[in-house]
Amino acid sequence: MKKEQVAHCCFSVWYPLFRTVTIRSVILPLPDNVKEYLLDDGTLVVSGREDPPIHAQEGSDDAEEIQWSDDENTTTLKAPEFPEFTAKVEEAISSLGGSVFPKLNWSAPRDAYWIAMNSSLKCKALSDIFLLFKSSDFITRDLTQPFIHCTDDSPDPSLDYELVLRKWCELIPGAEFRCFVKENKLIGISQRDYTQYYDHISTQCEEICRSIQEFFKKHIQYKFLDEDFVFDVYRDSRGKIWLIDFNPFGEVTDSLLFTWDELTCGRNLKGDQSEEEATEQDYPVFRCTNSQVTVQPSPYLSYRLPKDFVDLSTGEDVHKLIDFLKLKRNQQDDD
Repeated sequence: MKKEQVAHCCFSVWYPLFRTVTIRSVILPLPDNVKEYLLDDGTLVVSGREDPPIHAQEGSDDAEEIQWSDDENTTTLKAPEFPEFTAKVEEAISSLGGSVFPKLNWSAPRDAYWIAMNSSLKCKALSDIFLLFKSSDFITRDLTQPFIHCTDDSPDPSLDYELVLRKWCELIPGAEFRCFVKENKLIGISQRDYTQYYDHISTQCEEICRSIQEFFKKHIQYKFLDEDFVFDVYRDSRGKIWLIDFNPFGEVTDSLLFTWDELTCGRNLKGDQSEEEATEQDYPVFRCTNSQVTVQPSPYLSYRLPKDFVDLSTGEDVHKLIDFLKLKRNQQDDD
């Protein structure tokens, strides 16, 4: 995967080319001071939030003034304000119907949905967006390491970071699909929400695959800037296909029910039909979760836990595991 391929998947690069087949969106330049605020590791204080005043009832414990500190130098943390940027965001949200799905050049804060009051990525104000962005590892990666998985040694392309606001639509997870394109040929389609079983996907897989293939040939093939890429689509209740996003053809993108070895080398790329039959018919391999037995927890759940807990549970950091075992042994010795 080359840096140029990642750059071509930037939202502002592909959106003008496919505006008519995707969700209406507004792109706003991200000021440097907003970027610095998003990367600040200090206490999470969300800019733009207006908390209503709290009125204590007479006779309650809260009615008495509480003196938390005698230190006169104690200061209250206050979030920075961005009045011009805030005005532009509010105008954009209003033009998109009052609710938006936010993202940066490439990623959305899908790993941080749990921190929102509504456990959703639906945002109605800049404060909602800031809360998600400052809590998201995906957003931090966009801002700090967008080309981390690239194999070429060429200089990093110049980047202008942008806030993308997409009109909020109630998308059903069971209607989203990820499509893999190699040499401008659609070779594989995977159910996006692969951790769940959806009966309608299993029963309509041929129809779904055919409609996505037709959409690809009519709207996508030979129109994107690379010949190897990944794109996500949504199939609505009428059977119409909508383009959702583009991603690089490489390990930075989740291969879902495929493996990258299969996709890059073509080994074991089989669905209900053999690879030879699929090739002869110019038909992509379609994969979905076809049994409730294979249902899994959401891969985003691990982001709710401290990273040390996750590393211990998966064994990814051997030093933390050794320290943990030493601690347990010392506790046993003390007992």
